[in-house]
Amino acid sequence: MTKRTQGPVVRSHDQVQPTTTDERLLSGSDDGAWVHSDPWRVLRIQAEFVEGFGTLSELGPGIGVFGSARTKRDSAMYAAAERIGAGLAKAGFATLTGGGPGIMEAANKGALEAGGVSVGLGIELPFEQSLNEYVSLGINFRYFFARKVMFLKYSNGFVVMPGGFGTFDEAFEALTLVQTRKVRSFPIVLFGQDFWAPLLDWMDQHVMAGGYISEIDRRLIQLTDDPDEAVAMVTSSHPPEAAMRVTDGE
Repeated sequence: MTKRTQGPVVRSHDQVQPTTTDERLLSGSDDGAWVHSDPWRVLRIQAEFVEGFGTLSELGPGIGVFGSARTKRDSAMYAAAERIGAGLAKAGFATLTGGGPGIMEAANKGALEAGGVSVGLGIELPFEQSLNEYVSLGINFRYFFARKVMFLKYSNGFVVMPGGFGTFDEAFEALTLVQTRKVRSFPIVLFGQDFWAPLLDWMDQHVMAGGYISEIDRRLIQLTDDPDEAVAMVTSSHPPEAAMRVTDGE
C-alpha cells in the first residue's frame, strides 16, 4: 500500500498526491495561478517553523547525525552509527537525525537505548514512509528548507556518515554556513576513512590548491574511523553545560 506523510497529514490509497509539497512550491508555472496559491503556502511554511521552534526550543544541546537511508542493519556502518548515538547520549547530547531508516535509524536506536533524547526530523518523500521506531521526539516536515533550519538551529555539531546526494547536501550546506559565518562555528566530523578520504584528497589537490578555499576552510572538516573519537570530536568544543547558541537579538 502506498502511504505518504505530509506534515501532520497522512495519505494512502487514492488520496496520495502525485507530487510532493516541495515540488509543487518550486515548480514553474506559466498560467499565473501561483499568484493566488503561493501566498497561502506562506501560512503553511510559517506553521512548520512555529511547530519546529515550539517543539525543539527546550531540547538542550544536540548533535546532528547524517548518513544514508540505504545502510543495511547488518552492516558495520549501522553498528558504528548505533555506537555514536549511544555515545552522544552518554555525553549529555540529544541525537538529531532525519528520522528515516539506515544510518538515521541506527543513530536514533543507539541514543534511545542509552537513555538519551532521540530526535527525528522527517520530510515528505515519495519513497520513505514515516519516522523510524526509535525516535522519541519527532516532527514531520513538508518543506526541506524548514527542516534544514531546525537542524542548524538546534545542533551543536554534525557527524556525517557515508551517504548519497542528501548527505552531501547537508554536509556542504553546514560547511558553507560556517565558512561564511552565517552560523557560529561548530564541529563537522566525517566518519569513514575509506569513503571520505578520496573526496578530501580532491579538495586538497584541486579545490584548496586552486585557491577556491583556504587552509582555514579545509580545517573545518575532521575525519575519523572510530565512533568514540567521533563523539569526542563533535562534543569537545561544546560541552553540554556550556553549549550556547547565537541568537543575534532574537
